[in-house]
Amino acid sequence: MTHVGFLYPGFAAEDDYPLLGKMVDPPVDVTLIHTTFKKDAHTVRALTEMGSIPRLIEGAQWLKGKDIDSVLWTSTSASFTLGIEGVQEQITALENFLRVPASTTAMAFIHVADELNLDRVAVVATYPDDIALLFKAFLEEHGIKVVKFSSEGIMTAAEVGTLEREKVIQWVVKHDVDGADALLVPDTALHSVAWVEEMEERVQKPVLTANQVSFWEALRLAGKLTPQEGLGMLFKGGHSGVD
Repeated sequence: MTHVGFLYPGFAAEDDYPLLGKMVDPPVDVTLIHTTFKKDAHTVRALTEMGSIPRLIEGAQWLKGKDIDSVLWTSTSASFTLGIEGVQEQITALENFLRVPASTTAMAFIHVADELNLDRVAVVATYPDDIALLFKAFLEEHGIKVVKFSSEGIMTAAEVGTLEREKVIQWVVKHDVDGADALLVPDTALHSVAWVEEMEERVQKPVLTANQVSFWEALRLAGKLTPQEGLGMLFKGGHSGVD
């Protein structure tokens, strides 16, 4: 059985990951480690500390000996906030420590955009405006044009994790726009995977959420992607290669 590891800061929507493991066919074994941090806050200072190499390695030690096929750092904002070089440092540190392919949710969005040939996207962010703008800049540095941008101004992951189905669906659909190839929803604290198909049915385009793309990235790195139903347009085509 494929076995993937996820490093997840704190507690919010981490139950999306074992759910995804059960939703795919064949099922995937998921080991999720809660990482620690000083402060739950969508600020540059707090996110930089949360995504620091010592914090990642502190969590990664619990994956040693677990025989995982790949590992993901599953915080979008505590990755892109560090910039492209900081993201690569996170990936390199995890790969060197665990000796398996690694990535981050921020880079998963880039790889998904490449996979789906996305040129123009709408960003639907839970974050305060300054943090959401850093995600926009991260995408644009990778050649992805953001044609619509929204930020909800929520300061903590804990609060994001309490948002329920109808509110999440209405919020995402509200920010759809003509000319966007897909909607990007970049917060792993947001429950989303059970509702992706419903959101896509409403907007008739890919809705790419942080937990969904993180799981896709983990399977891609493990070389275990196969076409799937029920997980959105992203999973329907599968993908066998690793960049």
